[in-house]
Amino acid sequence: MTDLTLGALYGVVTLIVMCSGMPIAFALGVVAITFMFFFMPSSSLDTVTQNVYEEMASITLLSIPLFILKGAAIGKSPAGKDLYSAIHTWLHKVPGGLGIANVFACALFAAMAGSSPATCSAIGSAGIPEMRKRGYSPGFAAGIIAAGGTLGILLPPSITMILYAVAAEQSLGRLFLAGIGPGALLVALFAGYAVYRARKEYGMAKAIYEAGGDKSPYLETEHFTLREKVEMLPRVLPFIVLLIGVMVALYGGYATPSETAGLGAMLALVLIAVVYNVWRPKDLAPILSSTIKESTMLLLIIGMSLLYSYVMSYLHISQSAAQWVVDMHLSRWVLLSVILLMVVVFGFFLPPVSIILMTAPIILPPLKEAGFDLIWFGIVMTVVMEMGLIHPPVGLNIFVIKNIAPDIPLKDVIWGVMPFLGLMFVAVVLLCLFPSIATGLPDMMMGAK
Repeated sequence: MTDLTLGALYGVVTLIVMCSGMPIAFALGVVAITFMFFFMPSSSLDTVTQNVYEEMASITLLSIPLFILKGAAIGKSPAGKDLYSAIHTWLHKVPGGLGIANVFACALFAAMAGSSPATCSAIGSAGIPEMRKRGYSPGFAAGIIAAGGTLGILLPPSITMILYAVAAEQSLGRLFLAGIGPGALLVALFAGYAVYRARKEYGMAKAIYEAGGDKSPYLETEHFTLREKVEMLPRVLPFIVLLIGVMVALYGGYATPSETAGLGAMLALVLIAVVYNVWRPKDLAPILSSTIKESTMLLLIIGMSLLYSYVMSYLHISQSAAQWVVDMHLSRWVLLSVILLMVVVFGFFLPPVSIILMTAPIILPPLKEAGFDLIWFGIVMTVVMEMGLIHPPVGLNIFVIKNIAPDIPLKDVIWGVMPFLGLMFVAVVLLCLFPSIATGLPDMMMGAK
C-alpha cells in the first residue's frame, strides 16, 4: 500500500469515526491506536502512554490550564458585566455605541481570558439582553457578540496560538505580538459595521414611528452625567492593571509564557477577591470546577491529537502529503488559497485546537518551502479558524449564543453572523496585501530574525 493510499484510508477512517458522534479526543485516539495495531510494529502499542506523555511534557502547554483559570475567574464573577457596563456608559451617545461597547468589551475580555466561548458567554449574557432592550434586532445583537467572541483566539494570550507555537515550533512571544495588529483591525471592522447597522436600524425604527407605528426603544435617549461616567471608571481599572501586568511581565522579559500565565491567574483571583469579595470556598468552587473540566477536555484532545500526528509521521503520511502538494508546483498564493480553503472546510466541523494539531504536520512544510513566514501564516490561519467558530453548521459560538439567548431563533443567529464572516474575509485579504499588519510589531519589538 502506497503512502498516499494509506493516508487517504487514514483520513476516511477518521471522518467515519468522528461522524459517529464519538468525542473528538477519543475519536483521534481510537484511529491512531487502530492504525498502530495494523500498520506499525506490535511493540509500538507498548509505548502509547510514553509517546503521549513525551509529546505533552512541554513547558508551553503548562500555560493552558493557567490561562483557563484566569478566564474562569473573570467569567464566573460579576467582572464581565461590570466591564461591559463601564464601556457602555462612555459610548452610549455614539451611533451604535452599544454594539461598539460589546465589541470593545469582547476584545478586552478576550485579552484576559484567551478563550472564545468564555468571552462569548461572559459578555453575551449581559450584552444581548441590553441590546434587545434598547431596540437592536435579535440577529444583530447575537451576531456581534458571536463575532466579538472570536477575538478570544486572536488577541494574546490565546490558547489557540499557544498550540500553534508548539506545532509550528515558533516563538510564542512573537506570535502573541503578531496577533495585536490583526486583532485591532477586526475590532475596527466590527465597530464600523456596528455604526452602519445601528444607523440603518435607527432609520427604519424612525420611519415606522413617523408612519404611525409603535415607538421603538431605539428612539429613546439615554443620559449619563459626567459624575456617573467617572464613577464607572474604577470598574475598568482592575482589568487594565491585570492586562498591563501580564503584558509587561511577558514582553518585558521578566517571565516566560507559562510563568506569565501563572501570574495572570493569581492576579485575576486577587482581583475578584478584593473587588468582588469572591474568596470563600463556595464562591471559588464554580471557578475551579470550570477550570478543571475545560483543562481536562483540552489537554485530552491535545494528547490524542499529538498521538494522531505521531502515527501520521511514522507512517510517512504527513511527509507524503506535503511532498504531493509541493510536487503540484502551485504558485505560492494558489497554494495558500487551497490550504486556507481546507482550513475553512475543517472549521465547519472541528474546533481550532483539532485543526491545528491535525493539519500542521501536512500544511506547514509546503508553506515554509514556498517562502511564507510561519508567524504571519499562524495569524492568517487563526482568523480563518475564527470564521469556523461562527460559521454553520457547527460554529461553536453560534451554539453558545443559542444557550445564553434561547428565545432568539437559530436562523436569526446564523443570519446575524453572516456580515461578520464577510468582514473576517476582508481582514484576511488585507493581511495578505499588507503582511506588516501582523509582522510589523514583533519585528519592531523583538527584532527580525
